[in-house]
Amino acid sequence: MKNYVSPLEPDKYYHIYNHAAGKDLLFTKNDNYNFFLQQFSKYINPVADTFAYCLMPNHFHFLIRIKEDKDLTGFQNLSGLKAERRNQASLTNFISNQFSKLFNSYAKAYNKQQKRRGTLFERPFKRIHIESNKYIRNLIHYIHYNPEHHGFIDDFKEWKYSSFKSLLSEKVTNLKRKEVIELFDDKDNFLYFHKREIDYDFIGKAE
Repeated sequence: MKNYVSPLEPDKYYHIYNHAAGKDLLFTKNDNYNFFLQQFSKYINPVADTFAYCLMPNHFHFLIRIKEDKDLTGFQNLSGLKAERRNQASLTNFISNQFSKLFNSYAKAYNKQQKRRGTLFERPFKRIHIESNKYIRNLIHYIHYNPEHHGFIDDFKEWKYSSFKSLLSEKVTNLKRKEVIELFDDKDNFLYFHKREIDYDFIGKAE
């Protein structure tokens, strides 16, 4: 059985996703999507590498790899945290807290803009530890296909708020573009894989 609240540990891959609370939306304007990605860069880039993502009106998906312990920006210099107290529990709490900062900062700004109150995101946010390249390839396909799957657009390749086009571009990006393409061997195979039917039994229909 999958653990949807796996501890976030260094040098491991995770499928991170979350949904708006109830029937609310997370994003209603272009600026909302852009601000969320800006806050993601601020809070998550220091602790994780991003391989794929997709933001949709009421939920989102990310494929990330937590950085190695020595590369976790901020953790080694936490005020008052002695070396002997830098155990696994404090490390995973630090990483999870970065996601809490992301969600809290976005929710505060969104609530102010929309003149709303209360919880915006479901809690806790879901995270699944991924251990195989086969799963990673299928998950990248699944993440990119999600807007079409949920009827937000007719062709997922045209969705503005996913990593699909960025991974094929030559523009500067924070995505681990080279590693992603190498998982599929090259760009042609990346595109070919994205023409396949989604293997929902492999990914899990609940996500």
